[in-house]
Amino acid sequence: MELLTDSPRVRSDSTSSSASQGSKSKTVLRQRLSQLLTCIEDMSSDDEASEEVSRTLEEAFQLCGRFIPTDAFRIHIVTWNVATAEPSEDATSLLQLDAQPPPDLYVIGLQEVNATPVRFITDLISEDSWSHVFMNSLAPRGFVKVTSVRMQGLLLLLFAKQIHLPYIRNIQTTYTRTGVFGYWGNKGGVSVRFSFYGHMICFLNCHLAAHMNNALQRVDEFEYILETQDFDIYDTPQIRDHKVVFWFGDLNFRIADHGLHFLRSSINSGRLNLLWGKDQLIMMKKKEAFLQEFEEGPLNFKPTYKFDRNSDTYDTSGKKRKPAWTDRILWRIKPKPLPSEEDDEKASTSTDEEQDEYPVLVTQDKYTSDMSYGVSDHKPVIATFSLELRKVFDTPLVRVSPVGIWSAGQDALLTYSVLEDFMSSTWDWIGLYKVGFKTASDYETFVWVRENELPEINEVIQISVDKGQIPLLGGQYVLGYYSTNMQSISGLSDSFQILESKRAVMEGLVPEDINGVNK
Repeated sequence: MELLTDSPRVRSDSTSSSASQGSKSKTVLRQRLSQLLTCIEDMSSDDEASEEVSRTLEEAFQLCGRFIPTDAFRIHIVTWNVATAEPSEDATSLLQLDAQPPPDLYVIGLQEVNATPVRFITDLISEDSWSHVFMNSLAPRGFVKVTSVRMQGLLLLLFAKQIHLPYIRNIQTTYTRTGVFGYWGNKGGVSVRFSFYGHMICFLNCHLAAHMNNALQRVDEFEYILETQDFDIYDTPQIRDHKVVFWFGDLNFRIADHGLHFLRSSINSGRLNLLWGKDQLIMMKKKEAFLQEFEEGPLNFKPTYKFDRNSDTYDTSGKKRKPAWTDRILWRIKPKPLPSEEDDEKASTSTDEEQDEYPVLVTQDKYTSDMSYGVSDHKPVIATFSLELRKVFDTPLVRVSPVGIWSAGQDALLTYSVLEDFMSSTWDWIGLYKVGFKTASDYETFVWVRENELPEINEVIQISVDKGQIPLLGGQYVLGYYSTNMQSISGLSDSFQILESKRAVMEGLVPEDINGVNK
């Protein structure tokens, strides 16, 4: 496997709309701490000095708390035009499964997934082959597929660590067609948005118009996608309303002007910086204000298109396509709104810089390609990010727990309590999941919640589970409360042991080496 040199860390944050504002925050913080030191030096026993120390300390720590988020999460993003190929069974390198610490979220955007009519209909009935590979790779490591969205050959998958599921809410997906006058889904964008610990995040996977001379059309298509994709969320109805947006895909921007010989010579000699100035996306960002809101790490990896399949050799066919960085990953922190005249007047009377109470910091830790995969004429691009934030909430909507010891062949009890008001429904259900489950629908069995009335806040409700629904195969399980209105798991129990039926073992209904233990 050849993984090219990682790019340096690139950071952006929601506490300011520019680097100068971030610097200003640090300056104000230093001033407050300097005042504190002065107060301590001049400290006397009178109440006035003590009050000044307390006030200055409070201001300093408020600034510290706003400037430095308290929790950090890792996001692993993959974009890959798979050119209708079937997946390799080994996704270890692509997902960097051995990386430490492991990610909290995996986001995978594919383009040109096989979408022939028969294949597309088959994939609608059951998961497509790419989704199967990713689920089979990630589920044993505690990742659950939260949602996915597909439009013809465009596929977007979101996986999360099991522990985060109750804090991923208001999940919505949508898509926009741009190919063939908007009537066919071979080009366009698919997106998923959700609240992550109270922060609104959106991921957008695009496949834009091809060919060298269509750079302006690509920009127009992207702007059209941003303006037309709508979500049924009052405070984030469009993509750019979200606090953080990740934009990626086969964006199809090419390297202009340079001839094929110069391109290949620069790539082979490792002088990639000679090509950046003619990269169409970099050039377009200088002209289009809305593109300037999106950040991208340096292109310190080889152009990812176009290769002969199953090789590291650029196109040797008769067309001899010029190499290009068609596959990209960018991100955007929502800019602060420009102040009105009234805001300017108010600001002039305030000594403290107004900041977001729940700031977000985004740091790109890696931006590279993986040359080890050859099933497509594109190489996959990988980016990892650190997402630092202050949680808006850290309690689940529902608490669910098993009661006593669960054993196959015996009736069981569980309890659940709604901890805060939300759109609960008598159509909600509680699933029994084997640890390592793949999706919310991958349950062993389920029971409906109380059907006659909605619960009161903190009311403890007990539900029985018939012994016929308890799996004969023992092992580690969890209970998950699924909200039909929110279409997500709103509460998870701790893992617990289900004891297998001794009678079933004796009668040979279950193997004697259950869970790797010789009975």
